[in-house]
Amino acid sequence: MAERRTGARERVRAEMTEDIKRVAREHLATEGADLSLRAVARDVGMVSSAVYRYFSSRDDLLTALVVDAYDELADAADEAERAAPRRDPHARWMALARGIRAWSLAHPHEYALLYGSPVPGYQAPEDTVGPASRPQLLLAQILRDAVAGSAVFPAPGDRLASGLRADMVTAAEFLDLGDVPAALVVRGLVAWTQLFGALSFELFGRFEGGITDADALFEFEMRAMSDYLGLRSAAH
Repeated sequence: MAERRTGARERVRAEMTEDIKRVAREHLATEGADLSLRAVARDVGMVSSAVYRYFSSRDDLLTALVVDAYDELADAADEAERAAPRRDPHARWMALARGIRAWSLAHPHEYALLYGSPVPGYQAPEDTVGPASRPQLLLAQILRDAVAGSAVFPAPGDRLASGLRADMVTAAEFLDLGDVPAALVVRGLVAWTQLFGALSFELFGRFEGGITDADALFEFEMRAMSDYLGLRSAAH
């Protein structure tokens, strides 16, 4: 009997936690990321003090939203990349980029929470590092497989400053890049920056009045980044 009561309480708590996060996401869409716990509690239908039983602070709630958004983005990227041919690193990179873009266009407010302007007074804790790294690890796997399968053109002789080379060693260790050359690691970073720069320009209205075919532009940019990385396509 006690176990059933405990299980019921846990289910109620889980449901209420999800309800609070759902309402908080609605507030992201209307008010931005500077959330008010009092306003969220009001729209959930509870007194403001009760919400602290579930989230100890606004930052605690923001962290939960950030982690959820990173995981959803990573799940979408993983599903898209997994459908591409395993021995075609070009196709895998394009699928990864398209999966990230599709999720971002469908969830612009969550994207803004992750990659928009910093939320005043909020500093993301260590809890967010793992979820945030998941899409990067997918790119790392593509690069590792491309190098191992000789499916990447040799990168031109990039001259890396000593500090940048040291940074790439650190990045390679974090992403478990193994035998991926430092020059390719830094090119991966440039491609990743280009991907999210393109998404931010599109989602934050930087193309309005100038670009009418954002799909074609994105495809062009991502193919250019694949060429920059030297990824071979199975079609060639």
